[in-house]
Amino acid sequence: MTNMFRRICGSVLALLIGASALWAGADDYRFEIVSTDHRVGSGVTIELRLTDLRTGQPVEGAVIYATRMDMAPDGMETMTSPVTALPAEGPGTYLFSTDLTMAGGWRFSVAAKVQGEPETVKAELELRAEP
Repeated sequence: MTNMFRRICGSVLALLIGASALWAGADDYRFEIVSTDHRVGSGVTIELRLTDLRTGQPVEGAVIYATRMDMAPDGMETMTSPVTALPAEGPGTYLFSTDLTMAGGWRFSVAAKVQGEPETVKAELELRAEP
């Protein structure tokens, strides 16, 4: 009976560990800004990395469907700049081009769908444009 109990407990534990991936949500992912040189100008490249926090691995193939660049950190949320997606250069990296029309704080909002996840991964990232 003890041996049977151990097998059942082992099976239940294996199922719970395997099912933990099913419980993932949008909070299990993080966007972060990789690029560091953000100068005022046209066609500034912003590089983001998307990471699965459960594994520490980069997330490839996310569908970015909403982006916004504005100056909310400096109290000018209505001051926006268009954002264009560029081809990715590495695993889990996402490139964008934008115009940083003046020095100061900028907020980059991004929303993405990750394959197999029902929730949308969203982030609001801040950067500084230098003269």
